[in-house]
Amino acid sequence: MGAQDAQDTARRLRAIGDELSDRFYERADVVRTLVVTLLAGQHSLVLGPPGTAKSEMARELTGRIDGASYWEILLSKFTAPTRMFGPIDVAALARGEYRQVYEGRATTAHVAFIDEIFKCSTAALNETLGFLNERIYHPENGGEPIRCPLIGAITASNELSTGEDSAAIYDRLLVRVEVGYLTDPSNFAALVRSAVGRTEAPPRTTVDLAALQHAVSEAVPAVEVPDAVVDAVCTLRAALRRKELVASDRRWRQAVRLLQASAYLDGRPAVADTDLSVLTHVLWDSPAQRPVVEREVLHLVNPDAKEALDLADTVAELEAQLDAMAGQSREALSEWVIKKAHHQLATAGKRLERLREEAAGAGRSTAAIDRVARRQRAVRARVLTEALGVDASMVEAQL
Repeated sequence: MGAQDAQDTARRLRAIGDELSDRFYERADVVRTLVVTLLAGQHSLVLGPPGTAKSEMARELTGRIDGASYWEILLSKFTAPTRMFGPIDVAALARGEYRQVYEGRATTAHVAFIDEIFKCSTAALNETLGFLNERIYHPENGGEPIRCPLIGAITASNELSTGEDSAAIYDRLLVRVEVGYLTDPSNFAALVRSAVGRTEAPPRTTVDLAALQHAVSEAVPAVEVPDAVVDAVCTLRAALRRKELVASDRRWRQAVRLLQASAYLDGRPAVADTDLSVLTHVLWDSPAQRPVVEREVLHLVNPDAKEALDLADTVAELEAQLDAMAGQSREALSEWVIKKAHHQLATAGKRLERLREEAAGAGRSTAAIDRVARRQRAVRARVLTEALGVDASMVEAQL
């Protein structure tokens, strides 16, 4: 497969990402991260409350790989290993033969979606770990382990688990992505409209399994990692250690392939500083650590995004003040809006617009800026409706 074919694969994957980002509101960064993770041959965790399109998004992405064997399962504490990796062949058992039926199970899957991953049963734990880590399965009746063709697994959970068994699985998931409910009022309105309106079938780009496999095994590892990027990674590691955030050497090493996959997806022959942004989804263990990691990464590679995070603090403070003023008179709320909230929110909104223009013009990621801008619009909508009594439909028209 030549360079032109590799470029076509990257182009198709970018198109898939764009189509899914149009379909799933406020999920552009999540979708891109999941694509990069698959290209790196790694596993991801989508963490968030029920009803945030985790399952639908994973199915839609993995369903775009033509020729791939796809497998999904919803785990529970009672899920038996044979249900995951292959049930007993009853007909063969009647003849005195003990064997498993692997077709359509994890054992033959190229891509997998595992929902409620932390509810993996104790009985299935070791086999699940072997499947994710070594891509092997040990048959129930012993014998040689079976090599599984798994490229990568997308897993999902509503919450993190603190059990030791779950910690072993969590460690195998290199990329951790948080999702929440929609924040931008205009996106929420569009979501509601999509439930009642008829829409044309959206475009549906696909990629061949063989092309994806070649990208994972050949094209992505061939992407150059310049010394300047290695130096930046070392600087980031030192900065996080000063914050008492320590990732294992194995995690750092695996993360390099993510950087290569990010550059490949953008059609570049070498990793650039901007690719380091994907590490915001790799170097934290608890959600409380993620903002700290994000700030350190963006401080290193994306100064406009770091300023956006500073503006996010201002917006969050205003929202907290609005919550604290619940029950106060409309006069008191109006005075607060006029003297403080309106000016600060307007100033933040204008600055975020300029930051986005500068970032887009320089070819830098706008994901963090977009996220803060959505929060700014959401808080502004709350201020207008809750503090000033403006009709919600009028607020949407202004945003």
